[in-house]
Formats: sequence, C-alpha cells, structure tokens
Amino acid sequence: MTTRHWQASYGSIPKEINPDEYNSVVALMEQAMSRFSALPAFRSVDQTLSYADIDRLSRDFAAYLQGKLGVKKGDRVAVMAPNLLAFPIAFLGIIRAGAVQVNVNPLYTPRELEHQLNDAGVETILVYSGVSGTVAEVMPKTRLKTVITTGVGDGSGAALPSTPVDQRLNGSITLDDALADGAALTLLPVEVGGDDLLFLQYTGGTTGLSKGAALSHRNLVANIEQFKAFMPENLRPGQEVLVTAVPMYHIFALMVNFITYFSVGADNWLVPNPRDFDNFIDTLKKSRPSIFTGVNTLYAGLVAHPKSRSVDWSNLRLAVGGGSAVIRSVSDKWLALTGTFIREGFGMSEASPAVSFNPASVQSFNGTTGLPMPSTDVKLLDEANREVSIGEPGEICVKGPQVMRGYWLRPETQASTFTEDGYFRTGDIGVFDDKGFLKIVDRKKDMIIVSGFNVFPNEIEEVATACPGVFECACVGVPDEKSGEAIKLFVVRAAGSELTEADLLAHCRKDLTGYKVPKIVRFVDALPKSTVGKILRRELRNVA
Repeated sequence: MTTRHWQASYGSIPKEINPDEYNSVVALMEQAMSRFSALPAFRSVDQTLSYADIDRLSRDFAAYLQGKLGVKKGDRVAVMAPNLLAFPIAFLGIIRAGAVQVNVNPLYTPRELEHQLNDAGVETILVYSGVSGTVAEVMPKTRLKTVITTGVGDGSGAALPSTPVDQRLNGSITLDDALADGAALTLLPVEVGGDDLLFLQYTGGTTGLSKGAALSHRNLVANIEQFKAFMPENLRPGQEVLVTAVPMYHIFALMVNFITYFSVGADNWLVPNPRDFDNFIDTLKKSRPSIFTGVNTLYAGLVAHPKSRSVDWSNLRLAVGGGSAVIRSVSDKWLALTGTFIREGFGMSEASPAVSFNPASVQSFNGTTGLPMPSTDVKLLDEANREVSIGEPGEICVKGPQVMRGYWLRPETQASTFTEDGYFRTGDIGVFDDKGFLKIVDRKKDMIIVSGFNVFPNEIEEVATACPGVFECACVGVPDEKSGEAIKLFVVRAAGSELTEADLLAHCRKDLTGYKVPKIVRFVDALPKSTVGKILRRELRNVA
C-alpha cells in the first residue's frame, strides 16, 4: 500500500477532497449559470455569450433533444466540432437532457469516425458544417438518425458565413433551427447522479481501434475539486480570463478550460483554429488572459512567432502544460516572453484527466509532473508487480475518484487495465523523488504522444500495411522538438514493388487524422524480430 509520502509537500493543500461536492456536473454548471448570469461566458469570432445566454440556449437544446428527438437519459450524443460557441451550448444541452456526450475529433477520417459512432451506439450527432462530408460518408454504415449541423456563428444570433453542409445530409437540421424549436418546448427535469455516465472519451486502442473511457459525473466533479484544491489562487470567482486554443474535445481542455473555469465564472475566449497564428495572437492581444493552457507544440509555436511579443502578458498568472511532456527549453522561452513558467501536470483520458500537477508552491520549471492530487493513490510497480522504492522506476498505477471504472463495452480488458487491488495501469514509467514529485521517464506501452494526442502504432501499421506495395511495417515514436514525439515508420516493400514515400503517405492521409500520419518513412530490407516472430519496436527506436 502506498504511503502517500507526497502529502508531506502539500503545505496548506487538503489531503482529501469530496467527490460528491456536487451530485452531478449538471448541478455544478447550473449553479455557475445562476451565480454569474450577467458575466461573459464565451467569446468567439467577435461574438459573446453571457452565462445567462448559455443557460437559455443549452436549455433550449436540451428540450429539443428530449422533446423532438426522444433522447433519453443515458443515450449517447456525439459532438464533432472545433472550439465554437456551439460546443458549450451542445454539451450543456446534452447533459441537461441526461445524455452522454461522445467527443469526436472533427479531423477524423471516415474510417475512424465510423468505428467510434458504431462503438458508442450514437444516433444523434452535432457536427461542424466544414466536416459534414465525413458524417455523410459514414452515415449509411452507422445507427445515426439525426444530424445537427453548426457553423461558426450558430448560437450567437449573428449571421456569419460558414462552410456549406454536405448535400448528402439533406435531412439535417441546423443548430439555430434546433434551438428555435427547443425554445417552444418544456424541458422535463432528468435526475442525474454521480454514477451516471457523462462522457465517452475515446483513446487509442492497442488493437488499432480506439476504445471509450467511460467517465461519470462523479469522476469529473472529483477531478475539478482536486484541481481547485491545488490552484485556489488561480480560480478567482468572476475574475479569470482564459484563451482556449487546445480543442475542447480533448479531455485536458474539456476539464480544465471549460468545466472547471466555467464553474468559477471565467471569461473564456475560444480559438477555433490555433494553426492560424495571426488570428490566434490577435485573440491573445484582445483578451489579455490570466490563465493559459497548452501542449508543448502550442507553446513552441507561440514563442517562435514574432507577433507574440506584441501581446500584453502582464495579466498572466498561470500557464498550464499537459497532454505531452513540456520541454525545458520551451518553458524557458515562454518565461522570457511572458514572465510565467509552464506548470506541468500528468494525466490521461481514463483519469478525467489529472493525476498529478505542480502546486502553487512550485515557483519554477522543475521537469516533473508535480505531486499526486488529493484523494489519489499512486504506486509504481516493477515487472513482477512489486512496488518499487523511491528513486526507482516503475509503471505508474493510479487509484482515485477521478479514475474511470472501465472502458465502454470492454469488460474483457478489465484484468489488463487494472491491478487486482483496483489501480489503473497507465503504461507510463515514472520515478518518485523523496519529496513526492513524479517524473515520467519512459513508456511501457508503445503509445506515441504527438502534440498531446495518443497514437498507437498498431493503428498506423494496420493502415500502412493495406497500402499496395507494403509487405510489412512497424512504427515508433522519436523525439521531436516541436511535437514532443514524431511518428517514424519503417517499411519493407513487397517483392517487385517500387512504392515511394509519397505514395505511402498519400495512402495514410486517406485513413488517418493528420497527427497520426508518419512524419518520417524509412524503407528497410527487414524488421528486427524475436524468436517467435514478434517485431521488436524497441530495437527500431535506436535505428537512425
């Protein structure tokens, strides 16, 4: 049993939180909408919605889902959109109707989307019109009955230009029309408790197919309370200003930027496309944020951009780094630019996501992911499942109220996912120092983390192997200054094949989201294998 030696470094941080502080995320959010009704909640493309606006619009959406579509408690509703005003309206509407939100990356290919919708049993989806063609392509092969489309201005009352909806979705409805329909309906209250499902958060699967981390209301309430316990001075009610560039379909921004900061009345500026650095930096200049979160790639891009020096960073109080390892040189450049270092944490979808974080007492970048959260047990196990000593590396195993109970419809994974005494096996190798700070040193799994997104080699290899001219292949993650890790694919050509790198990458782009497409391709005569024929990825990591 872990001794929680890290609690000696807590200072004034409470050792335990109450995961039932609110009986659901609905209760938490409704309290915020009432308390901060007059304040701005979300801004995007020069439009602003107050907490009262979000309250009204999400109620209308919930009434539409319930009254027109027959959505019942526990039904899964997918949201496939970037950071638009439609996202918070949809999320709050979905959970007020008692349903479960399935977060979908809008950049998914048809293959990826089809699997996720079928696995979750989704019958209703809200999709950004710019990617509606992907939904149109897979709809006949799924259980989808209703498609709700949204443009950049939907929900704001402004008629802003947007990408046309794919013509194959001629039976779809716009979000604005759904809201208008819902405004004439009565929302029947739905009793939601802590054990009820809130999200299906899909994460990479070792078989090449993603699986849904089943997160409950209690999981998220617990993680929010844990974050608040660590950062009370950066959660000033009605005073914080955020810029949200990390997509809210990612659990990091979903928990921290959206739900946690919404609960304290923050003013949240949404960035739909952080790759558009000119508009992104204009948003930073207008908002003058007090809180900023990002992955290493995002920070690296900002510090390298000359326009970042024109931003007034004097209000910035907290910069959070998560999703992937923060590189020290990037934090140093960020500190030079803004006067604030990047405060790193560790988490994953299965833990809602935060497991550890550097508390307020830490005053400089330290290369660790901080201390485990209150009410959280972490133990490091060796290959024989024995707990290792302080300073020794072991697989990070986590138990706490923020940890999911399992994967959606995957009871067979329970034994490999959890230890016999109920700790979730993260697959990451860490080391504790004597003060309780946790440092990630390696990964037990073959998972690759590209700009904060999990990529499992089996999925890349499955797609690449289907390319004509590929005999076999294997991929590994290699260090990358910008994205943390990059995907390197080793390929053995089929006999007589003249397959080129360009042909192979074009094939991969058809079936893989951009961040999963290999950055480096190397053709080889053979792959290293064990005596039983298993490809040895660890040996490939050392091949130049």
